[in-house]
Amino acid sequence: MIRVEPFGAQALLITLAEQPDDALPLRIARLAERLRSELGPALTDCVPGWTTLLLHYDLLRIDLPQLQRRVQAALSDWPGDATVEAAGRLHEIAVWYAGEDLDDVARLCGLKPAQVIELHASCDYRVGAIGFAPGFAYLGELDECLALPRRATPRTRVPAGSLAIAERQTAVYPQASPGGWHLLGRTAQRLFDPRREPPCPLAVGDRVRFVPIDEAAYRAAGGEP
Repeated sequence: MIRVEPFGAQALLITLAEQPDDALPLRIARLAERLRSELGPALTDCVPGWTTLLLHYDLLRIDLPQLQRRVQAALSDWPGDATVEAAGRLHEIAVWYAGEDLDDVARLCGLKPAQVIELHASCDYRVGAIGFAPGFAYLGELDECLALPRRATPRTRVPAGSLAIAERQTAVYPQASPGGWHLLGRTAQRLFDPRREPPCPLAVGDRVRFVPIDEAAYRAAGGEP
């Protein structure tokens, strides 16, 4: 059941489902686009999640009852116009699967490293949310054979471009940062650049496919040691 409820002084939380599915992030992204277009400057930010959309609004331009009415009107035919381009954009990211945790992941999952790579690269992942750090895209859903809890001891520094997994999700660290996910490999592709427009090539609802490459190809693409 869809819920629309206040979330602090100047925010409204829309909960669109109890559990995510493959198409939901794209439908939420389409709803966010529609609300941005219809509300204009009254809406200061939209934050999509796996099953939610958080709206931040300007009290000087719209009050809560008005916003709730506008949102309910938009939801009355949702996901009608939100199913357009149901596949989403597809991004291919080349990865050298030589991460520090690859052997440990294989051991914990009862697999060989080559099997881990094959499973991880065998499907497309949906961008369900972007957060934690600029350009950090949460991708799902990871094969259940690879599902592991986060590391008991997070690293104080994970290199930029590191491909990682945790629970039923996978992601690429766009900048060097602390992190507790299991590292499977590295990509030379830059997934956040503030000088670029848009800074992050990935958007909620897009799909990502990881393409295994060898070390030589990784280095040739500008990959760092």
